[in-house]
Amino acid sequence: MKVLVTGSEGYIGTRLVPLLIAAGHDVTGFDTGYYRDGWLFSSPQAAPRLAATVIKDLRRITAEDVRGFDAIVHLAELSNDPLGQNRPEVTFKINHEGSVQLAKLAKAAGVQRFVYASSCSVYGVGVKDIVDEESPTNPQTAYAQCKALVERDVRPMGDKSFCVTFLRNATAYGASPRMRFDIVINDLCGLAWTTKRIAMTSDGSPWRPVVHIADICHAVACVLAAPSDAVNQQIFNVGQDEENYRVREIAEIVGSVFKGCEVTFGKSASDNRSYRVSFAKIAGRLPGFRCSWNARRGSEELYELFQRIEMSPDTFQFRAFTRLKQLKYLQHTHQIDDDFYWKY
Repeated sequence: MKVLVTGSEGYIGTRLVPLLIAAGHDVTGFDTGYYRDGWLFSSPQAAPRLAATVIKDLRRITAEDVRGFDAIVHLAELSNDPLGQNRPEVTFKINHEGSVQLAKLAKAAGVQRFVYASSCSVYGVGVKDIVDEESPTNPQTAYAQCKALVERDVRPMGDKSFCVTFLRNATAYGASPRMRFDIVINDLCGLAWTTKRIAMTSDGSPWRPVVHIADICHAVACVLAAPSDAVNQQIFNVGQDEENYRVREIAEIVGSVFKGCEVTFGKSASDNRSYRVSFAKIAGRLPGFRCSWNARRGSEELYELFQRIEMSPDTFQFRAFTRLKQLKYLQHTHQIDDDFYWKY
């Protein structure tokens, strides 16, 4: 297929693009370039042969930008809760309105497939012990609310000529050249490596499902390869049942991998987000999909990476590896305006 990947230069995009190219797809990237300052490591796989990369804001995408593609994989949004809460009104403009407009343009241009990177964060506070794709959503943040709204507005667009699929990813982790240290496993591994101490301010009791970015990328590839009638208008939680953890359990796994790391816990926190997720649907109904990673193996991968690149505390704390820090830096240095548009 001829595939447009939005967010191609981001945390997941830099891992997804090489995978799709290796599978024989002709891939074009689309990215606004907010996080180009951050590059943790290099490898041959991290420099894929893209047909082109369009550097452009999602809110300014046009029909011409999407014309001629067979499929769009849409990753490009403001990612994570702290960033979304920083400027909720801008988050809704980009993540909700921008994503719905992209889908409308794609359908009008004759694009046949639209794969949307949603999130298990739409479950927020789980309404029952284990939630699945049929459970009511209960988003607690602007970021999660936008994910639920895009699903609501784009799903009815699906028809015989426009296949739409929604991948509700569990909390991602794992090594990427365009690294993120503002997600739980990556952050805890970075703390363990640079300080030998994980001091949690909460008791770590909330539940979180986690998934390695390689498994997220594999899910995208499987959706693109699947018969349309197997994935059209479908929502899939992306992960595996065994990878639902209490946050304290994740900290203990990381502490055991990074020898000599002290792990401590605080009291119950005000953050009430907690959900366990069923991944039975994707395991049984997405052809060719299965997860290959777990939290321990992912922690070991990061330990080996940090050791190989001799990661310093300054690198771990570098602004470009934390989404909110980088956006605030770009604003402070007048590179983007208050609405996150580039000034130059």
